[in-house]
Amino acid sequence: MDTESKHSVRIRGKTTGSVTSNVISLAGRNVMQVEIGAGETKSIKPIDGENLAAAAKIAHEQGIPIVCFVESSGADILEGVAAVHGWGVAAREFVRCSGKVPIIFCVTGATVSGPALLLGLADFVVMVDDSYAFVSGPRMAEMFTGETTSNEELGGASLHDRTTGVSHFVVSNLEEGKELIEELLSFLPNNTYEIPKGWDSDDPADRSTPEAGTILPDSISDSYDIRDVITCVVDDGHILESRKNWATNLITAFASIAGKPVGIVANQPQSMAGTLDIPASQKGARFVSFCDSFNLPLVTFVDTSGFYPGKDLEWRGMIRYGAQMAYAYARATVPRVCLTLRKSYGGAYIVMDSRYMGNDLMLAWPSAEIAVMGAKGAIEILHRDANDEEKLSLESSYEEKLLNPFVAAERGSVDRIIEPAETRCEIASALELLSEKKERLPKRKHDNIPL
Repeated sequence: MDTESKHSVRIRGKTTGSVTSNVISLAGRNVMQVEIGAGETKSIKPIDGENLAAAAKIAHEQGIPIVCFVESSGADILEGVAAVHGWGVAAREFVRCSGKVPIIFCVTGATVSGPALLLGLADFVVMVDDSYAFVSGPRMAEMFTGETTSNEELGGASLHDRTTGVSHFVVSNLEEGKELIEELLSFLPNNTYEIPKGWDSDDPADRSTPEAGTILPDSISDSYDIRDVITCVVDDGHILESRKNWATNLITAFASIAGKPVGIVANQPQSMAGTLDIPASQKGARFVSFCDSFNLPLVTFVDTSGFYPGKDLEWRGMIRYGAQMAYAYARATVPRVCLTLRKSYGGAYIVMDSRYMGNDLMLAWPSAEIAVMGAKGAIEILHRDANDEEKLSLESSYEEKLLNPFVAAERGSVDRIIEPAETRCEIASALELLSEKKERLPKRKHDNIPL
């Protein structure tokens, strides 16, 4: 990691406090590096909030990414409310940076209260194994709820990796975290006004991918790992997967195709049969929104039987969260290519960047089934009084008439039906054709995403 300092941020000449910031060279570009908790004390004083806000403001003005390394016990109690005000000023500047420059946080130790909330404003959060983050600690939890817990149980890296989704990546140590941040930055532009640079690739754009089709199992109800298909298609079989262990029924990852960085969204049949639930909808919507903000084309792989049914999800607001996926795709203006591999049913078919969500190219393999629901479910509803033999015959007829991609193609829902071997070539060609795409949204103060 090249950390050659370009200049330091100073507030009224003061250098005391636990926040330091410098513009450094990282991954071949200038980056605003901030260290929160760099001093002897890890608490945030008013001057620290001002320093943090100043660093974010400079990053915004210069159009460079922000990389923050944080370990902080929160606002300094002895400073009173002024310390909290300092954090508020910093949070406001980070919000102004949102969608303009990439914001990456790396949690290196205990991160509590206000600094922990900053993680929620970041685009990506990297956590070191033994770090933890929470708004209110174990002592406060015990005082208010009577529950006894530990730092790890309340906000450890593994918890945020698997349960809360706060962490996008978990690493063993700080050096590994720095290397991962460099790789992440290599996929991204400096700011929203630039296009990701990409690189020269030795992997031919027209490489055939016959192995992709052999990954699908014979039975439509059997599972497989969608990563195996994705790695067949992308350059050198390499992906950088974000939030790998949270909402595992949806894959979100960075990759490149013909040297061009892309964002990948894919249903994962290995987990919950690839259905969408609340965490998956949040995960997908946030990733799509990020890619759209920073001009990364989106490639979507679809194999889902719909939204996961159940009283619990409905009571927790599946309608609102499911709408987030639709919202994110509908407002995205970057090049968008969607491929249906196998199942694509119901509302999940629509929100997974279908033709009617405004994608640029809709592809399907011959094995694709695009419909309201699968044959078995449809016949159970339409012909519930039929005997078993009649139901089998009706299911076969339903599959033949409605569950093949050629019907969808005739109706304009699919642009082209391709063989699995043509997948990489077709997607690479589409991305090249769409590389000059320009689309502007109507002017308004801002949209109102369903939160």
